Amino acid sequence: MKRIAVISDIHGNLEATQAVLADIKKRGISDIYCLGDLVTKGSHPNECIDLIKSHCQVVLRGNTDRFISDVHDESTLNDLAKKRIEWNRSLLSQENLLYLKSLPFSYEFYMSGKLVRLFHASPLKDDLAISHLDPLSVKRKQFEASPFTLSQNTADIVLFGHTHYQIMEKLYCRTLINVGSVGNSLDLIRDPAIDGTSTETIHAHYLILEGDMQSEDSEISFQFVSLPYNIDKELNDVENNLEPEEYRLELEKGIYRDMSRLAEKLKH
Repeated sequence: MKRIAVISDIHGNLEATQAVLADIKKRGISDIYCLGDLVTKGSHPNECIDLIKSHCQVVLRGNTDRFISDVHDESTLNDLAKKRIEWNRSLLSQENLLYLKSLPFSYEFYMSGKLVRLFHASPLKDDLAISHLDPLSVKRKQFEASPFTLSQNTADIVLFGHTHYQIMEKLYCRTLINVGSVGNSLDLIRDPAIDGTSTETIHAHYLILEGDMQSEDSEISFQFVSLPYNIDKELNDVENNLEPEEYRLELEKGIYRDMSRLAEKLKH
């Protein structure tokens, strides 16, 4: 049986990244696949990229990796977007900036007779937010192939990230899993009147996938990991952050900095 740790959405959080890599090593897992978004938000993107490069066998490109490394028509960007690009690029080496630009869109392999496909957000776009609140007509497209997938076969198991919270759904005799976020875990359904403690929400999250790489049909398992890490230490240099209070709120409370963008989706 082979075990693979699947991580995503690092977002420059060095303390969370170090904690997760140490936990994976302690469990004796040698294969690590990363679904992207190595940068933005945290103040240590360069250090996080170096760790990911040295520990991960597969690294995909997320939307923030693309956003920071691509050339933009500045007339299409608002002031905050321009500041985010400038700030992140000021922290990154030229080598790591080129590395982000070179990352592939998707990856796939067979495990226990099932086609497992990995991408950051969706098979068509790296910034399409797919939620368990979406209709089945939207979620079923996660299994479909696209011009950006390695094959044109329909996937049996899809692993993705982007929305920063863990969930597994069984749809159409297939399995859809969001592996969660290492460095920026959030809970998108919030109500101050009934919210519980955010202790587990703000942990570093990842997935362990275990199965047989040779068998046509055999046992396969999925384990969500929720790992505490030193948030206070990560926030020691928050004054150097472009958006310090927003970053603090996300790490300490797990509240997305722009919940208004999700308001319409959460109504349904």
